[in-house]
Amino acid sequence: MEAFQKAASIEEIEQAYIDAWRIGAKAVSIYRDGSKRTQPLNTGKDTPAARGAAGEDVAPRRRRLPEERQSITHKFDIAGHEGYITVGLYEDGQPGEIFLKMAKEGSTVSGLMDTIATMTSIALQYGVPLKALVDKFSHTRFEPSGFTNNREIPFAKSIADYVFRFLGSRFLQEEAAPDEQETEAEAVGLVAARPMLRAAVAGGSGPAMRSAPAAFVNQADAPSCSECGSIMVRNGACYKCANCGGTSGCS
Repeated sequence: MEAFQKAASIEEIEQAYIDAWRIGAKAVSIYRDGSKRTQPLNTGKDTPAARGAAGEDVAPRRRRLPEERQSITHKFDIAGHEGYITVGLYEDGQPGEIFLKMAKEGSTVSGLMDTIATMTSIALQYGVPLKALVDKFSHTRFEPSGFTNNREIPFAKSIADYVFRFLGSRFLQEEAAPDEQETEAEAVGLVAARPMLRAAVAGGSGPAMRSAPAAFVNQADAPSCSECGSIMVRNGACYKCANCGGTSGCS
């Protein structure tokens, strides 16, 4: 197949047919570059941006990890849901793959975690910056969520939120983003407020309690919400969280 630029002359096309006849070609196709909206052949001469400094085509290349590689495993707990993050490392100590395993998982959670791990591993091996992944997937909110046993990440909005914030804190030597700092400060403040609220509710004193609605007073036996940690209020024979809507068993 012969390809010509838009400036090809009639003589050049004629010579192409003659050359094809001389070499005994059974068929020859002449295609003028740019004659169709969607073309099957492109010489690439009009797209210098698609070539590297050495004139080679620029394409993503997968950097696979060696057959034997170092790794770290981190155990986490989000509101009673235990799991493990295993990170495979390149020779320079940077992450190249992750595996996620939940201690108690159903098919949905298992599939979701496998998908997130595979997606992240392939992205890292094709050169996607870890910071871009951390910025994109941190603070995604879905269940399970809640308090953790990690001082750097005291509250996780989801498993994905915890995983990517852990990767950021472990492999990105940068200060936390403002929204992350605010989130962690809110979580720490919520933990500190819980015992204060219990004491105030039990004593029934203080300016906050005197101005609070009657429905939120005298709940000395109210437990904390297993979802967000807020103090629950009585709802018939059980308790309901006014913050996130969770219940202790009632509908």
